[in-house]
Amino acid sequence: MKKLLLTLFVFVFSTISWAQIQISGTVKDTNNDALPGANVLEKGTENGTTTDFDGKFSLTVQEGAVLVVSFAGFETQEVPVNGNTTLNIILKEGLQLEEVVITGSRTPARSNTSSPLPVDIVGVQELQATGQTTFDKALQYKIPSFNTVNTPVNDATSLLDPYEIRNMGPSRTLILINGKRKNLSSLLYTQTSPGRGETGADISGIPTDAIKSIQILRDGASAQYGSDAIAGVMNIILKDDYKNGSATLRSGITGEGDGEMLGVSLNNGSKIGEGNGFINYTVDFSKTALANRPGTVDAEGEAADFGAALADVQEFLSRRPDAGNINGSPETTAAKFLVNGAVDLKGNSEIYFNAAYIYKKVNSFANYRTPYWRTITDFPYLANFFPGNNPNNPGGYDGYLPTFEGDLNDYNGTIGFTSKINEWNIDVSATFGGNEQAYSVNDSHNRNVVLSPATWVDTNNNGVVDPGELSESSQLYRENSPISFDPGGTAFNHIVGNIDISRVLSDQIAIAVGAEFRTENFEIIEGDLASYDGGGADSFAGNRPENSGNFNRYNLGGYFSVDWDATKDFLLNGTVRAENYSDFGSTFVWKVSSRYKFAEDKYTLRASVSTGFRAPTLHQIYTQRAQYSFVPGQGIQVGGLINNVSPQARLLGIPKLKAEESTNFTVGIGAKPFKNFSFTIDYYSINVEDRIVLSTELTPPNTPAFDGLSDVSFFVNAIDTKTSGIDVVVSYNKLEVGPGKLGFNLSGNYTITNERDGAVNNPAFAQNSGQSVVNATQEALFFTSRPRSKWILGTTYDINKFSFSLNNTYFGKTVFKQQGLDTNLRTEFTPKIVTDLGVNYNVDDHWTIAFNANNLFNVLPEWSFKAENAAGQAILNDPAQVKVQSNLITFNQRYSQMTYDGYHFSQLGSLFNLSLNYKF
Repeated sequence: MKKLLLTLFVFVFSTISWAQIQISGTVKDTNNDALPGANVLEKGTENGTTTDFDGKFSLTVQEGAVLVVSFAGFETQEVPVNGNTTLNIILKEGLQLEEVVITGSRTPARSNTSSPLPVDIVGVQELQATGQTTFDKALQYKIPSFNTVNTPVNDATSLLDPYEIRNMGPSRTLILINGKRKNLSSLLYTQTSPGRGETGADISGIPTDAIKSIQILRDGASAQYGSDAIAGVMNIILKDDYKNGSATLRSGITGEGDGEMLGVSLNNGSKIGEGNGFINYTVDFSKTALANRPGTVDAEGEAADFGAALADVQEFLSRRPDAGNINGSPETTAAKFLVNGAVDLKGNSEIYFNAAYIYKKVNSFANYRTPYWRTITDFPYLANFFPGNNPNNPGGYDGYLPTFEGDLNDYNGTIGFTSKINEWNIDVSATFGGNEQAYSVNDSHNRNVVLSPATWVDTNNNGVVDPGELSESSQLYRENSPISFDPGGTAFNHIVGNIDISRVLSDQIAIAVGAEFRTENFEIIEGDLASYDGGGADSFAGNRPENSGNFNRYNLGGYFSVDWDATKDFLLNGTVRAENYSDFGSTFVWKVSSRYKFAEDKYTLRASVSTGFRAPTLHQIYTQRAQYSFVPGQGIQVGGLINNVSPQARLLGIPKLKAEESTNFTVGIGAKPFKNFSFTIDYYSINVEDRIVLSTELTPPNTPAFDGLSDVSFFVNAIDTKTSGIDVVVSYNKLEVGPGKLGFNLSGNYTITNERDGAVNNPAFAQNSGQSVVNATQEALFFTSRPRSKWILGTTYDINKFSFSLNNTYFGKTVFKQQGLDTNLRTEFTPKIVTDLGVNYNVDDHWTIAFNANNLFNVLPEWSFKAENAAGQAILNDPAQVKVQSNLITFNQRYSQMTYDGYHFSQLGSLFNLSLNYKF
């Protein structure tokens, strides 16, 4: 590999040529009307631009270049420059635009239909039309294979929800910004919900107004991009327009009258220099109020769980039927800043850059500590800490509600240099990114008995310890406890260097070669003493010193790719990649893909097969902490998450983590058989070996090393999995109906197989004690807790100044096996259809008013018990047993709507949004 790279570099830099010309022109339709936003691309390169509002463009190209000019709804034209410096181009209406795809291949860009890989392309207007307040939720209602989970128990998860493509977890989808790797979040999901034990990039913070389009590659791409691309790649392409700026004021509220949202954003740009240089910037501020959806708590379940008198529980619940709980959508404040730009240099070269900074402040809550849970008998001082209006307790003590407050700072930036030297496209870049999350807990206390050292007091000043002069130890906490804590947090950052070189060698062959160096750093930030000492703050314990610190690694990778157009219709692509990590060694992966066009290019057959890998994240290797969690039938308990390099791991014989490996296969067909109609159908199969999972909670050995812990969990390469399914996209647009135009889009994902392949790889400690790191709950979280089928049917109608959209999203059945649930039962969520309505009114060329009603019919998640066998049916026939089982999985109905695991559409019900947009 090193010799090959050296040879290519020598060849590239020994054949420099600067033969270029500056051209300008206009793009119009047959009625001589300008076409703003038309794509103008130098064939065989990524050098291109778009026309301005008057249909004008300017571009520096090589002598002898051919321009590829395209616009939605018009036939694409190839226009030879032939030495001309001014071009007037007329496009004829024709088949739907073959959009340019840059994601999934390292060789020069191709059109969407000629790509050998399945790629979804979503424009910013489509995202905005969903009416969703964040980028990840907008994708939820545009891409069937994309899912994000609403979690009813927030803690750190309130800062960002887990997301995934094709049921593979957030760790297996790689996020790019303008083709460059975005940093991971520092958050490790540890709640019992989909995404448990994984981490992903924070895409919820990306301002939608800064996005030009999204390209989602639904295929394994580790060979092209490295780790994390097992399930696919999402490339977020930023706006590169220095004109057509806009300002937007938006507001929203739920159908229940809470969750008020107010936001304002500005997107604008400026031209830099005489060429195609530009800067585009976006500023976005928003605040969303709390939306609370508590359940009605069951008194008998509470009395049984907490050993309390039923009368005391009933008295409290008569005043607070929800037991004081607050769960739903927390109060969130966000500020987002993003800039994208480029500066033209001489010789068809440019410097490009982008940078973003996101700040989020989230105020959420732990479970309410009721007066029969944290009693005045056990903790008399609570009457002074949290006075209330309970007539049965001194000081009116009525329990307390600990807060969980999070501050998130996420930043990323890239600076790069591109040039075309003697037909070689060269791209050199450096990317920086990081994510820090700091937490605070208020209205809580440290209830643990921790004594200060005894102190000698020399009362008679004789310098000798006399009887009675050694003072007694005092309580550090309990009655002396603070009620506010700094439990620390986490931080992650990376620095990535890329060199990418590509060239179209002939009409048939294009090649690409490149290298990447990446260094990563993960920090566990120590909490203050009171937050962890003796057990720490009630609700969320801080990071202990021995569990905190900085952890880092680096890796070096290189790839080589070749595209061979065997004929004008048949394409073959091959890519190989080698990577070396400082902490676990080397890996080698490859990919082969092809496509065949026929019937005058109206139909395309495509297929790919590849191997892939995912390196364990630093979060998974080094995270260790005590954590509060809900244990059915026992309430909140303190468990321990131990890492794989700790003394505790050695005691249990837990092996160190190694990389996951995958094999991907995709085959499909895409077609545009006639004007305005297109469809794609793709089958996929993903097999993952040595999948890394966060184990279920296991009972530890009875040794001092595990004193005070009800259970332990850890990361382990535990299972092999196989996943297969079908993706379908059908589009039929621009149908003339009356004075307007009607469009339809149907897209869907159906999971054929998603299951464990073979036995669980249990460490000896678990095997010998009759336990397993993967139980029925874990199996459900991996394989059945996402909709098996998801379909989106969208309809649009444009008439005069109005634009209407109606989307129906079908969420198929999901199955849970919650922790503590009787093994003879399962929980099924009923399939639901969520309907969204959007209305846009273009007042004039500048002003647009948009109204969106999301979840128009207030559809909420519904679940029911199903029997696995006759024993399960016997339970369902007994209402008393059903109630017991229901209480187990909902914490006595605190989370009755979604259970303790979350679901894929909001528990908030209807949401109404109104926005006002002004175009400069």
